[in-house]
Amino acid sequence: MAKTIQAIRGMNDCSPTESPLWQWVEGKVRSVLQNYGYAEVRMPIVESTPLFARAIGEVTDVVSKEMYTFWDNDEQLTLRPEGTAGCVRAAIEHGWVYNQEQRLWYMGPMFRHERPQKGRYRQFHQAGVEVFGIPNPEIDAELIMLTARLWKELGIFEHVTLQLNSIGSLEARQNYRSALVAFLQQHIDLLSDEEKERLEKNPLRILDSKNQTLQEVLNDAPKLLDYLDEESREHFAQLCALLDAVGIQYEVNPKLVRGLDYYNKTVFEWVTSALGAQGTVCGGGRYDGLVEQLGGHPTTGVGFAMGLERLVLLVQEVNAHINLPKAVDVYMVYQGEGATLAAFKLAEELRSALPQLRVMTHCSGGNFKKQFKRADKSGATFALVIGESEVQNQQVVIKHLLDDVEQQTLPINQVAQYIQQNS
Repeated sequence: MAKTIQAIRGMNDCSPTESPLWQWVEGKVRSVLQNYGYAEVRMPIVESTPLFARAIGEVTDVVSKEMYTFWDNDEQLTLRPEGTAGCVRAAIEHGWVYNQEQRLWYMGPMFRHERPQKGRYRQFHQAGVEVFGIPNPEIDAELIMLTARLWKELGIFEHVTLQLNSIGSLEARQNYRSALVAFLQQHIDLLSDEEKERLEKNPLRILDSKNQTLQEVLNDAPKLLDYLDEESREHFAQLCALLDAVGIQYEVNPKLVRGLDYYNKTVFEWVTSALGAQGTVCGGGRYDGLVEQLGGHPTTGVGFAMGLERLVLLVQEVNAHINLPKAVDVYMVYQGEGATLAAFKLAEELRSALPQLRVMTHCSGGNFKKQFKRADKSGATFALVIGESEVQNQQVVIKHLLDDVEQQTLPINQVAQYIQQNS
């Protein structure tokens, strides 16, 4: 007997019992984004490796440790670890951002080679938004308002908290970086080997260290907000005023920096305590220099991404009132050659007359008792029963599977109307 082949570690299947919840969550995401006037884009899952090295930063963990990279003849390619770089590449390549505003969204799989754990996998799924050509803080506020509305639609709003920060201009960050490095060098003995490496390459990432002793020391570290340039300071103040006006509560977190190099000015995260250590549900911010950095004309940008695995886990954890659509509404039960033809003909007529109706034909043979067991297991509301006598009389027996309602026999041409009135 041949050895069975299993899925790659950290790359998971989604079962038929799990997919309805995924479809429900994805449907809510699509609906909210479309209601705000955002347009969907779809990018390849494989891109040229230099795209991510230039956009994300070669010293980040994502590029240096986590990317799935391979050679295709003489070209180095990478499975996308995030969506922003590919979306910017597409926008430049197709001229979407030249003297234009764009509000775009995407959804799909991403890939990072890291240790799998609850809510964090090697193949994971993200929904993301990217807005180009709008420099004003109003669009930052709109993205945050959009996500807040989505949390309400998903029934998780009471279980998430918004954290905000501004990381200013590149020059402001360089000045702050020098002050932070000087401070951390005074406490070098508290840094792990990985944090000492970050001290040389990306010291701002040490601010979100999981080392509690170090976190206590960092409370006395220089604050990035104190080093902001005036433009970034004003931008952040206007953003906060807009959020105050619409009643969205937030915490200013001076240690929030995000993990990728391309961010500037606004950064934000929605976090939860309901999922243990993996608390970030959604994160984003501005990246006003990225389009130019990747070869386009100077164009402002802002966006966010949310991990769908964590979103599904959070919905499962805190929302007990989800009304998922049923897989089947009507189950066709039939026996006999003439009944089979009549059942298939009626099923197609119902699908045409009632496009939202989910109709399943039995297809597996067997007596009526076996078929009714399958009908009950399907969760259908109705079983439509056709035998040879029903074929002769051009009738159908309608049996209610979920309610204590007496079964009825109707002419075939009245079945669609009956189901529509009783669904």
